Amino acid sequence: MKGIYLTLIISILLFPGCYRYDEPEPADEGKIIVLMYHRITSGEATNLYERSIENLKKDFEYLKKHNINVISFNDLAEIKVSGKMPAGNSAILTFDDGDNSWFSLVQPLLKEYRYKATFFLWVYMIGRNSFIGWDDVQQMSYYTLEGGVHPFIFGSHSFSHAYLNADRSKFQDLNEYNRFLDYEFGESKRIIEEHIPGKVEVFALPFGDGAGDENIISAAERNGYKFIRTSIQTAIDIPDQDFFQIPAIPVLDNTQSDAIGNYLGI
Repeated sequence: MKGIYLTLIISILLFPGCYRYDEPEPADEGKIIVLMYHRITSGEATNLYERSIENLKKDFEYLKKHNINVISFNDLAEIKVSGKMPAGNSAILTFDDGDNSWFSLVQPLLKEYRYKATFFLWVYMIGRNSFIGWDDVQQMSYYTLEGGVHPFIFGSHSFSHAYLNADRSKFQDLNEYNRFLDYEFGESKRIIEEHIPGKVEVFALPFGDGAGDENIISAAERNGYKFIRTSIQTAIDIPDQDFFQIPAIPVLDNTQSDAIGNYLGI
């Protein structure tokens, strides 16, 4: 009998992997939500497209509380290559137009939470009225975390913030229309790249106009863009997401922070 017990003990020691409690359960694959902000206010928001810094902080607290990982557009490319969604839910933070609140209010809060964000510039307006200046864009873009990571990425929201698809009827033919698109994509990219350390590879459609349009996607590609953020309101739930039709959820003055969870199944 002692020999039998000894054999059993040796078998247990040699084959620990046979016991399920030694193997942690794999985490469920999550979804990715792209959040779209505009102007951030120090006090109460005064129109639908503004959001107060107090509510922005509540949004960040919601992300933190629910272990929602903040990622970048470049992380989407890695996810696509991997062929599977990351464990747990993720969010991409984006800000449109170019209000100077990005520098004075948004940047310090992002640094506090150590969150990445992408800022889409309406290039013609930069340095005018209440818009951020190029010096501030440059300072934000060069800010670096450990390992040389630049958490604040700048993309294009076009040069003139025109309707890229709806305005097509204004042009005599396809060649003239394509010249218009190339200017909106190309000139905005050229100007932004004069002030930041990297390349401009992400574009946000003004008014969300033209999502999925072949001419607009072709213009983005020939001008060196890898991603187009649209205003299609849904979450990303597959790794093979079309990078030229990335959905986004607008976060408005009346948006409750827990609405984020509605898109993620929380």
